[in-house]
Amino acid sequence: MTETSDDNKAAENDSASPKKVSQEKISIDEFGRLDLRVEKVLEAEAIPGANRLLELIVDPGSEKRQLVAGIAEVYQPESLVGRTIIVWPTSSRPASGASNPTACSSRPNPPDGKPVLVTFDESVPPGSKVR
Repeated sequence: MTETSDDNKAAENDSASPKKVSQEKISIDEFGRLDLRVEKVLEAEAIPGANRLLELIVDPGSEKRQLVAGIAEVYQPESLVGRTIIVWPTSSRPASGASNPTACSSRPNPPDGKPVLVTFDESVPPGSKVR
């Protein structure tokens, strides 16, 4: 995978900037329209020149695909292989301009908290829909 240094800076700046969290409530039907899926991490590696980004190869239950996650400050690539995570298959506002899958994570308060991937305690098949 290759990214320009401008892409790396934009992605890192976007993930580092504090965001105002919406407190708007949605209905269970609206949540059901989100296409959150279970995917298994098959491979993970650091992206040269990017401090916070890791490239992940994931199994969404069909063919392998790639995603970039801003979690390198917390996770070592080898610690992710074999883990089951939640992925939003197509990001509505991708940083790169292309529509890419996004790994779901949480950032505890304060806003400078480290990202924590959303994972499972029990086995869930790749491709399962999150409800």
